[in-house]
Amino acid sequence: MFGFFKQRRRDQLRGEPFPAGWLEIIERNVPLYGRLPEPDRRELQGHVLVFLHEKHFEGCGGLELTDEIKLTIAAQACLLLLHRETDYYKRLITILVYPSAYMAHGVESLGGGVVLEGPQARLGEAWTDGVVVLSWDDVLRGAADIQDGQNVVLHEFAHQLDQEDGVADGAPILERRSSYVAWARALGAEYEQLREDEAQQRKTVLDTYGATNPAEFFAVATECFFEKPVQLRKKHPALYEELKEYYRQDPEQLLLAAAEPPDRFPKSPLP
Repeated sequence: MFGFFKQRRRDQLRGEPFPAGWLEIIERNVPLYGRLPEPDRRELQGHVLVFLHEKHFEGCGGLELTDEIKLTIAAQACLLLLHRETDYYKRLITILVYPSAYMAHGVESLGGGVVLEGPQARLGEAWTDGVVVLSWDDVLRGAADIQDGQNVVLHEFAHQLDQEDGVADGAPILERRSSYVAWARALGAEYEQLREDEAQQRKTVLDTYGATNPAEFFAVATECFFEKPVQLRKKHPALYEELKEYYRQDPEQLLLAAAEPPDRFPKSPLP
């Protein structure tokens, strides 16, 4: 699967102690980390150590990189890798980080044959040639609010997973070939429903940006899966189940468990 020496090096990195100062940053900046059970936290720490060793970060627009920036991004990116055999975003080489929203050339279809081309403000983007671009302000904002279904790191790294086969089409590499039929059926139907809901201006759980194309739908659905799991499962159960199987996580159960008050009086066995 992965190279022997690469895998051995990764095993060594995952076994190293996680610096206490780094853990404080993640606990402060990434509230989703606090929902994880202890085994998942340890797994995430190991993934972060590998991620930081293998990926190159670069500050843009005058931004000076810090451990806080790299750890806040890495922890959220690695959340998508829990419980799965992973090659750590094999196509990704560099993460470019701007201080805030940045301008980039873009082409946008406005419908009716009208196309808008020119500079556009961006919060983040994922390129197929090994680059993710992020706005630090929006990384912090997206991480801090874990109930709005908007998280630029989860969004862009979902794109990276989608693009691992070289195509951005909303269909990441699945474990079994037989899974693609159910995936296409569920996500295809939900994508078309979101397009219709947007056209009719209906209120939706999913951000209507997901109606742009199947790739954006998968990225938006990933954000919603981790940040609004109860609403997503209630309104879109088939979509939730597909994402649950793919990510091998159940954020709804984690959220409900976190909301349960601890027993005031611990139970003891009867005499």
